[in-house]
Amino acid sequence: MELREGQVAVVTGAASGIGLAMARRFAAEGLAVVLGDVEEAALAKAAEELMADGAQILARTVDVGDADSVRAFADAAFDTFGAVHVLCNNAGVGSGAEGRMWEHEPNDWKWAFAVNVWGVFHGVQAFVPRMIAGGAPGHVVNTSSGDGGIAPLPTASVYAVTKSAVVTMTESLYAHLKAEGAAVGASVLFPGPHMLRTGLWESHRNRPDRFAKERPRRTPYRSLDQWESAMKEAGHEIAFTPVEEVAEHVVDGIRADRFWMLPASEHSDRQIRARSQSMLDRANPSYLESFILD
Repeated sequence: MELREGQVAVVTGAASGIGLAMARRFAAEGLAVVLGDVEEAALAKAAEELMADGAQILARTVDVGDADSVRAFADAAFDTFGAVHVLCNNAGVGSGAEGRMWEHEPNDWKWAFAVNVWGVFHGVQAFVPRMIAGGAPGHVVNTSSGDGGIAPLPTASVYAVTKSAVVTMTESLYAHLKAEGAAVGASVLFPGPHMLRTGLWESHRNRPDRFAKERPRRTPYRSLDQWESAMKEAGHEIAFTPVEEVAEHVVDGIRADRFWMLPASEHSDRQIRARSQSMLDRANPSYLESFILD
């Protein structure tokens, strides 16, 4: 798909991190950009910065876990610009779950699924039929993660399960769009190949009351800086991928109609091969052993 001036891109989770980087990159291509985020103040700041650079911006607060909120968001986009050509279902949260899976609070799962899974589905349902009906070339990008999308990190199992679901949902969406003969493509994004400095580490700041934790945490939430410091103290150096690099990967992938927006990585390739071989051999998942805690 060619990206050009006059087209419209929609990005959720657009107030910071990967979402804001994608918004900036689309704006640099001359696209009008619809920003959606649950954080009103951060969203306003992002919109102001982009408009100061000359971008055509519409910003709306949206709770992607709420279908009515996403439908209203889509209505605003189509009412303002008349069409949408690129949809990036990017909003995501960590769950805040602690301990073993059987110790997790149900609300940890409900919140993560509401945003990471239902949020993607709500975006597809609210936007894609109108994108198809418009007849113009379009593209949907759903953000997954190597954690779950490739192989799960058992210490973050809730998040991994949701991101695995995003891969399967996007594979199904791709097949449905092809069967429909639509001019709209689909891709699944794996941000990376290294760690990213995003607000995902502090997702709890936006946790809604309807999914509130039912008991106090046993340990305080750890910020990215605190996590990085702990890793360095343990003798581990952590590499980071700039969010701008992820946004560039998205633009390149849309242009190439590339389903797997998966940056080259020896680590990821090893995980893919190990998991696939385990399935082919009907063997136990030994690729998880390095992550299993005592």
